[in-house]
Amino acid sequence: SDSPQANPRPPRTPGPSTFQKVVSKTRPHFLPPKNQKEDRKHLADWETMMKESRAAEERRRKALQERRLARELKIEQSMHIWEREIIPDWRIVHRNSTLRKLWWNGIPTKLRPMAWERAAGNALALNRDNYRSCLSRARRALSSGVFPGDILQAIEEDISTTLPALHIFHPETGPLYQELKDMLCAWVISRVDEGLAYRHGIAKIAAMMLVNIPVPQAFIAMRNLLERHCLRSFYGGVGAKEDVEAYYRIFDTLLADSMPKIYFNFKQHQISPAAYLPDWLVSLFLDHLPFEACARLWDVILLEGDSFLFRAALAMLGVLEPRLFFPDGDELLQLLRGQDKAAIEVAKREGRPLNGGKYEIYGIDEETLWERIDSMEDWWRESTWKRLTQRELPDL
Repeated sequence: SDSPQANPRPPRTPGPSTFQKVVSKTRPHFLPPKNQKEDRKHLADWETMMKESRAAEERRRKALQERRLARELKIEQSMHIWEREIIPDWRIVHRNSTLRKLWWNGIPTKLRPMAWERAAGNALALNRDNYRSCLSRARRALSSGVFPGDILQAIEEDISTTLPALHIFHPETGPLYQELKDMLCAWVISRVDEGLAYRHGIAKIAAMMLVNIPVPQAFIAMRNLLERHCLRSFYGGVGAKEDVEAYYRIFDTLLADSMPKIYFNFKQHQISPAAYLPDWLVSLFLDHLPFEACARLWDVILLEGDSFLFRAALAMLGVLEPRLFFPDGDELLQLLRGQDKAAIEVAKREGRPLNGGKYEIYGIDEETLWERIDSMEDWWRESTWKRLTQRELPDL
């Protein structure tokens, strides 16, 4: 048999190698090395800076949390004003700036169903039986096997990515899964007469309505919301392609006026609104933002209409601005898709959940976003929005 080696090599001791002991940790390898004393000082400075940065971030989070709690307390305390002045005739908020500000601050949770239903309106003049009628047609199509299989599969895929953090739409255990699926099948039937296809992302809008409004009314509110011109265009209505292009031009103009650095950076990388705006608008931000932040955005979207969609989208870019100056266009696109690898790694290290809004990894929350929206008061003008829509969409 083979004899063991006489002098086996001793195992390597853990710890830095000779090379690692002398190589600089604060200068790239392709530059001349620093002396070790300078290197140690710079490393200590960097560690101090990181520690201060983490402490500052923690203070910021704490301040935002305190602001959120103070705002929620104000909402609770304003309940009597809502019940006495707004709910009887919600349109008063368009004539009364104090009440409008109250609405922008967030609708009390228990009054949201009524407020959303009324603000969505009923421009389509749908009766209360509309949902039951569309659903029974959908069920007949399903039972006779004529409901398109590819659309059924698209519905299941859409539901599987809808508000996963809430667990209420899970196909096997979610208490609202069947109601959401029914609502989407009914919606497909409601569009058949116009020859319109299924649009991935609608499950998010249906889900948000379902969480806040009982089913038949939720269906009517959803159909009326999606009939508003901007969303109808992105959901593929008549002449949609040209109208969507017009909305891209409107957004580009607003971006160039309000945040020229971002605008020119995007132009340099040939990134147009088509690369990110549909993802935001088709799901009404639910794919990208925390649930509570979306609920408050929806409060105002339902009240103010299309112009606020664009104001919210500009605010999103404003919050992301410090991250948007990549030298590489592909990295920038990854960031806009919520797939920035460095941010995901940091979120994992900090033990933050990754099943919420895609932009939660960037620290975007309700208070941060609204801080940006409120700061836009200085320059946002509804007259500018009207002028741009009249120029780009003269038939509107």
